[in-house]
Amino acid sequence: MSMKANMIVDKDFQIGEVDPRIYGSFIEHLGRAVYGGIYEPGHSQADEQGFRTDVLELVKGLDVPIVRYPGGNFVSGYNWEDGVGPLEQRKKRLELAWRTIEPNLFGLNEFMDWCRKANTQAMMAVNLGTRGPDQARELVEYSNHPSGSYWSDLRISHGYKEAHNIKTWCLGNEMDGPWQIGSKTAVEYGRIACETAKVMKWVDPTIELVACGSSALSMPTFPEWESTILEHTYDHVDYISLHQYYGNRDNDSANFLAQSLGMDKFINTVIATADYVQAKKRGKKKINLSFDEWNVWYHSNAADRKIEPWTVAPPQLEDIYNHEDALLVGCMLISMLKRADRVKMACMAQLVNVIAPIMTANGGAAWKQTIYYPYMHASVFGRGTVLVPLIKSPKYDAKDYTDVPYLEAVAVHNEQNSEVTIFAVNRHLQEALPLELDLRSFGTSRVIEHIVLENDDLKAANTLDAQDQVKPHTGGNAAVSGSGQVQAVLAKASWNVIRLKLAD
Repeated sequence: MSMKANMIVDKDFQIGEVDPRIYGSFIEHLGRAVYGGIYEPGHSQADEQGFRTDVLELVKGLDVPIVRYPGGNFVSGYNWEDGVGPLEQRKKRLELAWRTIEPNLFGLNEFMDWCRKANTQAMMAVNLGTRGPDQARELVEYSNHPSGSYWSDLRISHGYKEAHNIKTWCLGNEMDGPWQIGSKTAVEYGRIACETAKVMKWVDPTIELVACGSSALSMPTFPEWESTILEHTYDHVDYISLHQYYGNRDNDSANFLAQSLGMDKFINTVIATADYVQAKKRGKKKINLSFDEWNVWYHSNAADRKIEPWTVAPPQLEDIYNHEDALLVGCMLISMLKRADRVKMACMAQLVNVIAPIMTANGGAAWKQTIYYPYMHASVFGRGTVLVPLIKSPKYDAKDYTDVPYLEAVAVHNEQNSEVTIFAVNRHLQEALPLELDLRSFGTSRVIEHIVLENDDLKAANTLDAQDQVKPHTGGNAAVSGSGQVQAVLAKASWNVIRLKLAD
């Protein structure tokens, strides 16, 4: 087998524009995501509102355009009114999704203040588990109506004269899952989602709505669920959600790194199902995709089973990510970019402490996990137009996947900055992969930098005591070899960002 890969991109062969919201994230009232994560009054680096400024700086480094809130499973039992108004009047509640105590010291208004400081927008979820259209329309009124009504005037009385103007809303969360509070059949959810969507848009016609798709590719009702709910909601919603997590429980790294092929299949099947419903309804509107939960998640499973219930913000879902996790995250980002024509929003779940790129110690430091780096690189450098990647790569067979290309790659053209960025993963665990890039339609270019994330130990991780075990360097060897031609050698098991400056 010849260990060599080729990739051709042409500026006129385009997949679609990147919606910046594809680089979104997620904050749920779960574990230490809020309390001890983004919010820790009394911390030496907390501001006057209790927001950790060290965490804010790391979030800004990711350039996160949108953050989903407040859940997640949490939202299906959440009364949003518990989280607004004077702190001393807020109620402590039993939180049934994760079996903790929710003190409600942080709620909608605090989250919106945090979003402004983090330079991000809100993707708000409404409770369709224990509640329905009435509470959802009231929440939109509280958040978005200027003044002169009960709920908008209540917001003003809470110190927020200007409306929050939240434009993106999720109609519940994972409503097909038996673990979900108030889970529903497809018809039950389709009906309540339809009626909720109607009244929410009657309050504010400018909002966009996301209907709940299947909780995972493996759900027994997939993709019939998508078909049924879209038949009910097609006229009222703009997106359908996808959720998917991967793990390496069998310690089979080659199979683990192939799992993004399953993500490709998931995305393509949901697109096909949405387009079927559009055709059946003779509709003109394309339903786009919101991949609003995705990540690697498995390291913390055993520890989570030992958590004492009914405590406040216990450490939950605190996966400590290693090098191979970062590689799969890179592959997952590439999967979504390859369907940027339809995947318009996505949220890495989650942002801080809970299966997250950022970790903190209560009262202590904040640091970057391994997965921070591909997420940051894609968000910062992956803005523009995604180009069709024509790739020839050697392949391998894994336990669950066949014909897995060693090269996973995509190109993004930022015309405004006169740049082309190549994101590439070499899945080979033992060998480097020579790569020839043909960018003939772009003419002369030069390499700005070739960023590489590599490590001889696939299990190497960043921790409180060793925060830089895995971090990228700019010592990659990509070089222009002729007009429109670039050559590079991709290190074994590596994530690569090759940035090219185009001649004016």
